[in-house]
Amino acid sequence: MSSPSSPTRGRPARLDQARTVQTALDLLNESGLDALTMRRLADAMGVQAGALYRYFATKQDLLTAMAERMVGGVADAAGPEGDGDWSERVARLARALRAALLAHRDGARVFAGTHATGPNTLGFADSLMGVLRAAGFGGAEAARALYAVANFTVGHTLEEQAALRPGDGGPTGAEALREAVAEGAYPHLAAALPVLSGTDFTAHFEFGLRLLLDGLRAARR
Repeated sequence: MSSPSSPTRGRPARLDQARTVQTALDLLNESGLDALTMRRLADAMGVQAGALYRYFATKQDLLTAMAERMVGGVADAAGPEGDGDWSERVARLARALRAALLAHRDGARVFAGTHATGPNTLGFADSLMGVLRAAGFGGAEAARALYAVANFTVGHTLEEQAALRPGDGGPTGAEALREAVAEGAYPHLAAALPVLSGTDFTAHFEFGLRLLLDGLRAARR
């Protein structure tokens, strides 16, 4: 007798690890992280909820696999050695990571809550470390620079997605900020409110990334 997740004659298996992760990403994009449950995923897969635990012992294990899938190919953004200044190659990696997380609803929340050690995540880290070490940074400096670039990129994207996500029938983060500043006595915030509540997140990201790279250049000198 076949189990809910095993193939029957002439039919493909309804459940495998790769398809489970892809279905979970589809549900994430459709309804967001808060609505993604193992039961809902099992329903979408057409299996019993218990069948999912064959591949993922916990929901956290599933989220880690999703995070790993999200960043596939990001490591390639650096290009081969000699393809641009080291700082530009680091910038390309940071931009590629941001783009990969933005490609999925709540992508940064998923990634920030995991500690993936798969080939995609480690490949990104190794690629960035390699660029920095080739530029003359020591091992410890390169490791800390890796954390700085990755944490800035993930943190920025986390805030970016949160700012654009409306609450339960309420305003977005940017709208709430405008209302709060308008109702209070915050002259300095009010003067810069168009920037603070603006949605040109690429400009915000590039400004922060430039500051980070300038700091790394100074440290390298």
